[in-house]
Amino acid sequence: MMDTLLCQHGQRPGHPVVLPSLDQAYEQCRQETAQWAKTFYLGTLLMPPAKRRAIWAIYVWCRRTDELMDSAEAQARPVEELAARLDQWERRTRDLFDGVVRDGLDLVMQDTLQRYPQPLQPYLDMIEGQRMDLRQHRYGTFKELALYCYRVAGTVGLMTQEVMGRDAAYTSAPWSDAPDTSDAAVALGIANQLTNILRDVGEDRSRGRIYLPQEDLARFDYGEDALMAGLLNDNWRALMRFQVERARRWFARAEEGVRWLAPDARWPVWASLRLYRGILDVIEQHDYDVFNKRAFVPRSGKLLDLPLSFVVAQVR
Repeated sequence: MMDTLLCQHGQRPGHPVVLPSLDQAYEQCRQETAQWAKTFYLGTLLMPPAKRRAIWAIYVWCRRTDELMDSAEAQARPVEELAARLDQWERRTRDLFDGVVRDGLDLVMQDTLQRYPQPLQPYLDMIEGQRMDLRQHRYGTFKELALYCYRVAGTVGLMTQEVMGRDAAYTSAPWSDAPDTSDAAVALGIANQLTNILRDVGEDRSRGRIYLPQEDLARFDYGEDALMAGLLNDNWRALMRFQVERARRWFARAEEGVRWLAPDARWPVWASLRLYRGILDVIEQHDYDVFNKRAFVPRSGKLLDLPLSFVVAQVR
């Protein structure tokens, strides 16, 4: 067990404060996940209680990291202040891995790290992804964008893979070569982030951000002015068709690793993968109009897909 130093954010160590119980802190994470990540939350409900609680804790940590840059309040702050916030959050994260607990989120994260040990680096990489958002609002090539997607989303795969676990059938026998699921875990995060980017093109442009690679805009002869104006034409549809297929290829890479997961994790991961990939289908159904229509999988579609995902999890 880690030695725990209880101190409130901004307060000197050695001044204990009252923390919520572990169950109360996990319940708060559950509520926040259910409110802000409905598709993701549905997948977590298919997991055993201990695993789902750990995933809720990691999700909320990631959301707190994202809010440092993308909340409405943060958008009104100067760049220097946001950079200082990220530096402070990095110090706090390093403290967390050293056993320092300041609030309920730290409490559940410490419990998660004790149950499912994992390295610090993916957490630092995600913070670095937020720093990219601070200084970079355009991406010249897909290679640049892929690095961003890894940092802000592929890292989530690395954070959660120890929670998911590996199938004992592949790891218990002396002659077994334990599979490395890291590449597939990262691929799923990148696929999800590419899907977010395509879904949120209209929203991101209002904040002066264009994540579609500049090389792709040039390739399909669709200018930045056209994107800012929300112009729907054949060039835009060809560009988006290309982006959708690229995202699907990343989902396909992720599929290759699901078979190695522990049996109690395969169904929820398949469900989450299939439901999130379904957003790409909706974008196509909307004829690539992401400026005026938000793509999402309706609740009825999610519920209908769950038994299909269960079947896939048994045979793949």
